[in-house]
Order: sequence, then C-alpha cells, then structure tokens
Amino acid sequence: MLSRAIRSSGLFNQMKSIRGFKNAHLKAFATVDPEALSPKDKGYNLVAGEWVDSHTTQVLIDPMTGKGMITLPDTQLDEIKPFVDSLKSCPKYGLHNPYLNKERYLMYGDICRKMCEVMYDPEVLEHMTRCLMRAVPKSHQQAQAEILVTMKFVENYCGDQVRFLARGFTNPGDHAGQMSQGFRWPFGPVGVITPFNFPIEIAVLQLMGALFMGNKPLVKPDIRCSFPLEQWVRMMHYCGMPKEDMDFIHGDGPVMEKILVQGGARNTLFTGSTAVGEHLSKVLKGRVRLEDGGYDWKVIGPDVPKNQADIDYVAW
Repeated sequence: MLSRAIRSSGLFNQMKSIRGFKNAHLKAFATVDPEALSPKDKGYNLVAGEWVDSHTTQVLIDPMTGKGMITLPDTQLDEIKPFVDSLKSCPKYGLHNPYLNKERYLMYGDICRKMCEVMYDPEVLEHMTRCLMRAVPKSHQQAQAEILVTMKFVENYCGDQVRFLARGFTNPGDHAGQMSQGFRWPFGPVGVITPFNFPIEIAVLQLMGALFMGNKPLVKPDIRCSFPLEQWVRMMHYCGMPKEDMDFIHGDGPVMEKILVQGGARNTLFTGSTAVGEHLSKVLKGRVRLEDGGYDWKVIGPDVPKNQADIDYVAW
C-alpha cells in the first residue's frame, strides 16, 4: 500500500537528480540517486571518522544493462594501515561499558529514535528501497520489506532500551560481605562481514548490536551490494552517530582478513559460505561467530518442472 501511494503521488519523481532532492533528510545525507546511477557516482570508505577514496577503484556493473553503475573503492593491501590503526585505537574495554561513558547507551537510544523519524519518511524509505533494488535482484515489495523489518529492529532500541541490553546479574555469596556480580562487557575492536542476499537487514542488525554494546566495528559488506549500506551509514551519521564509532570498507575478503589480523580484532561476525567461515576460524584463532551456508541451487514456485531432466537443465 505504501509503495503504491509513493509512486502514485509522484514523490519519487522529485528525486531524479541528487542535486534536486527537495526532502530535507535526503539533502542531508544522500549522495546518490538510485534512478540515475552512472560511473560518475562514487562510493567511499569510512575510516577514523573520515570518508576517503582508495588508489584503485572498480566499476560495479548493472546486471540488467551490462553498463557501469557506480564507481567503488577497490581497497588494496598497501592501503590497510589506517584501518588497522583505527581498530587498534579502540581499547578492549570498548567505547562504553557499564562503568565508562554510560551516557552513550542513551545516545544510541536517541539515534534509534531519530532513525525512525527519518526512515519512516516516505521519500527516504523509497530512496533506500530503490538503492537496494539496484544492488540485488529483489522486487519493490521484497526490498521495501527488508528495510521495514530492519526498522522494526531499530524501533526496539529507542529510549532506554540500549541501556537495558547491558543488564548484568548479581548472586549472593556464601558468607557475609560476599556477592558475585556479572556484567555484559564489549569486546572492543571487532569485525562485521556481511553477505549479498540481505545487504541492509543482516548488516544493520549486526553492526548496530556491536555499537550498542560499546564495540567499534569495521564493516565489510559484499562489494556487489555495498553502496546501499553506505547510504544507510551516512543516514546514521545524520541521525547523530559519531563518525569515529565505526569504520566501513569496500573491498575483497583477503584485504579485510589482513586488517582483522593486524588490527587485533577481538571478535568477528561472519555471514557467508562454510568454506570461508572455516578459513576465518583458523586465521582468527576462533575469535569469530559464524552464520554460514552454501550455494545449493533451489527451484521454487508453482512452475517447477515435473520432469527431472528439465529440473537439471534449469539448475545448470
């Protein structure tokens, strides 16, 4: 219903040019127009609070047209030092914890409230939906549903809710004056590696969980769908997130691996293939949490062929 209303009202027609955004929120953070992408549009890495380019770039190809869609950093091994230094700058006790900088729990509650205000603006929702559609093969309904599910997560952490995430426990001791206390403590510098199939939902839930608890994440999405997530991160900055709280990189897996190893990442969330997950478990010496899977083919829907030979052909 919402998407039809947006299209019929002509709201998205106001966003034909990035310079012509009339929406105040989009003017403040959006850097691309998903309906007019070209190699002249650029993505950037975020490190130590600054959006930066890389020496080498790559042009993301639009699978629908075969033409260039956007130019993205292709971060190389000789460019990783700022990312390594940024991870190392975060102590193992995090940017906040139950004893340190406790006001930051409420700060992230306020950021979530502002994100709800911004993302439920119909024009902003449509902008993010269209960005997602340009990056992954999803219908308007599917792409918008991914955004809305993500926002339901964000809604849960407005106000005091981030603070309550850090609730610990106490147990009485076995003699006078003794008590056991447990705290939920951050890891400090961490990594988040996310896949192509849910570029916003998986990445945002994981990176925000890390931020809520006081960690400093370095986030690497799949390069094929990294530019919508960059737009989301820029929106989070607009909503009050300090730019130094997280880093964001466009690039390949081996580059990210080197950064995590040299930067001393104390934990990494990885969502992707089983083979890469097993490799990271060894390289990172078990400091990894995995949601792995495979690439088995699937044929779904009422038009599945009845003949096995036809099924094999479709799979091939």
